[in-house]
Amino acid sequence: MDVKDFYYDLPQELIAQDPLEDRSSSRLLLLDKKSGDIKHKHFRDITHFLRPGDCLVINNTKVLPARLYGVKEDTQAKIEILLLKRKENDIWETLVKPGKKAKIGTRIIFGEGILVGEVVDIIEEGNRLIKFYYEGIFEEILDQLGQMPLPPYITHQLADKNRYQTVYAKYDGSAAAPTAGLHFTPELLQQVRDMGVDIAEVTLHVGLGTFRPVKVENVLDHHMHSEFYMVSKEAADKINKAKETGNRVIAVGTTSTRTLEAAADENGMLKETSGWTEIFIYPGYKFKVIDALITNFHLPESTLVMLVSALAGREHVLNAYEKAIEERYRFFSFGDAMFITDDIIGDEE
Repeated sequence: MDVKDFYYDLPQELIAQDPLEDRSSSRLLLLDKKSGDIKHKHFRDITHFLRPGDCLVINNTKVLPARLYGVKEDTQAKIEILLLKRKENDIWETLVKPGKKAKIGTRIIFGEGILVGEVVDIIEEGNRLIKFYYEGIFEEILDQLGQMPLPPYITHQLADKNRYQTVYAKYDGSAAAPTAGLHFTPELLQQVRDMGVDIAEVTLHVGLGTFRPVKVENVLDHHMHSEFYMVSKEAADKINKAKETGNRVIAVGTTSTRTLEAAADENGMLKETSGWTEIFIYPGYKFKVIDALITNFHLPESTLVMLVSALAGREHVLNAYEKAIEERYRFFSFGDAMFITDDIIGDEE
């Protein structure tokens, strides 16, 4: 399976640089995963295509304002740090720019000394283990000093940090937002509940590996990054109930999808669990849990395009992307959405 099979040509101007004022006013492309049929709607219309008894699965991870700007204690040279993964207590795996300046023992000052980091180990290239020293609560200091780690294709500054969070974000730990969920408002979620759809919350802390390009020609040679996930008993019960009663499990985002498919047993059933997953989903994969997927439009040749192609077929997906480009949809994190399902007729009254 060649990585080039998942390429499409995207005009630069279709990469969304700013979130829309109203989250639910983004556009929604409906794709029938069996026939490849397409419809164009707005995200708030999603309720017309949900059914009582469906279980909607959302990822309640919260993005850390994980980008920090500091200076080296001795030379005052500027250094940028991105927090990737908490290892233990106050030691984090980080990405440091420029990495060459961050040797073991290097001390970095943030916010005039409110926070101090010391490089304690070198992992690879720009990755360093850094131990942080501070007084008070780390998350509060991070909220004060840190910036949102927006993806590299977004060049605009974000006016409001919360616009790179879902409205249901709860648990700190992500280096990137589960962007399919950005389209939901509290009001829209309430509408979904009121129509008899169950909402199950899972947690997967999104790693920056989400944006890591596939650098091998053969897709099967690509190694996925590791991400931490949690499934509560309540969520497992709701999802299992939908499966047992013949209703649909609809994942909001590729992160919810990876959580469910990694956590389920061979029969697609779940129990309370947590762990690390490196699951890589590409065409040929047989889904155990999810029936439908709400997702954004993903980068060419990315593992996420491969995941959606596993659900709806590569030809259907690339054709839908072509139609989205023709219709001038907005792409990537702050862009429009797609609902891949088995039935796009819906109740349009």
